Amino acid sequence: MVISEKKLEKLEHSKVRMTATVPMAEVKTVYNEMMAEYVKSVRMDGFRKGHVPVSVLELKFGDSLRLESMSRVLEKAVDAALADAEEKPLAYEAPALEGEPEFALDKDFTFSVTYDVFPSFELPSTEGIEMELPTVEVSEDDLAQELERIRERNAIVVEKTGEAVLGDIVTVAYAEMAEDGQEVAGSKREDFTFELGKGLNLYKFDDEVVGMKAGDSKTFSKTYPENFEYKDLAGKTVNLSVSVSKVKQKDVPALDDDLAQDVSEKYKTLDDLKKAVREQLQTTLDHHIRELKEKKLVDAFLERTSVDVPESMILAELSMRWESLKRDMGIDSDEKMESIAQYSGKSRQQLYDEWKPAVSKAIAARLVLDKLVEKNGQDISDEELNAEYAKQAEGSAMSAEEVKAEYEKRQSVEYLKDKMKETRFFDAVLAIATLRQGEKKSFVDFMGAAE
Repeated sequence: MVISEKKLEKLEHSKVRMTATVPMAEVKTVYNEMMAEYVKSVRMDGFRKGHVPVSVLELKFGDSLRLESMSRVLEKAVDAALADAEEKPLAYEAPALEGEPEFALDKDFTFSVTYDVFPSFELPSTEGIEMELPTVEVSEDDLAQELERIRERNAIVVEKTGEAVLGDIVTVAYAEMAEDGQEVAGSKREDFTFELGKGLNLYKFDDEVVGMKAGDSKTFSKTYPENFEYKDLAGKTVNLSVSVSKVKQKDVPALDDDLAQDVSEKYKTLDDLKKAVREQLQTTLDHHIRELKEKKLVDAFLERTSVDVPESMILAELSMRWESLKRDMGIDSDEKMESIAQYSGKSRQQLYDEWKPAVSKAIAARLVLDKLVEKNGQDISDEELNAEYAKQAEGSAMSAEEVKAEYEKRQSVEYLKDKMKETRFFDAVLAIATLRQGEKKSFVDFMGAAE
């Protein structure tokens, strides 16, 4: 299709307005082609198939024919106008028609569409970056806490006949009671098991169950603060009936050589286990320190440039987060997910509004980082790739060849190469960056902030 005039305007958020004009002759050609199709196929009383006059069709279907012919002209015109465009529309959404352009067969057709394009931005300098990092070490207390968690994981749960105490595991039946002593419909729960002291129950009645034994029952009132996490209970006083059917206690093993051997046949003594645990904690710490360094680098890059992220990119990412949340919660429909969100006092749009700043920043970071890595060049050699397979195989039950086969099976070799290029780029920038040691933080506090 011939376009007689075309004008492009840059709008905010990496959006473009394209205004184009289609000559009258082109409009008539598209219209005549469409009418020829209809004449061949349409059936009308009083006419043989393929012999309905165009004038009759126009009289009966005039408005519909005009709209369809405009749609066909638009489709062909947009494709033609974009064929030689340097900036193509992003795939997240189709070009959108602006307003209601005038369409007639006896004049040129002018229209405007808007669409998002890949954002243009200046690549930031990677030199002269300074960052401060917290001083963190794995302490004896950190080691002791991790060993305690290992003891807990290896505990044996046994039934007890005495009173329940914090840390015991209880099985209860409960229900909310109305003023007349009847159960509140829908509040009853049977065979509910939880650990006392962790607050893993809707009504948070851990303290009230402490001291009860298997077979005990009691009814009590409980008042909830105005800021209680479940809004249906916030600021209310409710009557609850709780019956305990089982009480179990955890038999936690001693911290000794036997425990070490139970954890893994690799360990013969408690010292072997302690050494391995300390190394694991240090590896975890090193990994999170590295993540923090990379995050600070990306933040520095974003401070040195400006990326006008397209709205369609943001919306696509928000939709992906929504779908991911549904999967994580095992929810199969938007309606159910929206009901749950409403229960917590948030609409879907409110969640999107909360997520949007972080999503926009993450997209901008990804765009800038991809361009910087691309500029850095240097492909990953087969030798480097094989070395990475061998590295990932270390400490696992897989060989380097098996790791390689797994990547090839999942068709993710190129993804691995991209991650390696990114790591190499970060290494190069960190090598020339100025790193300063900041305030001292405990391992627990640092890891908590990193989550």
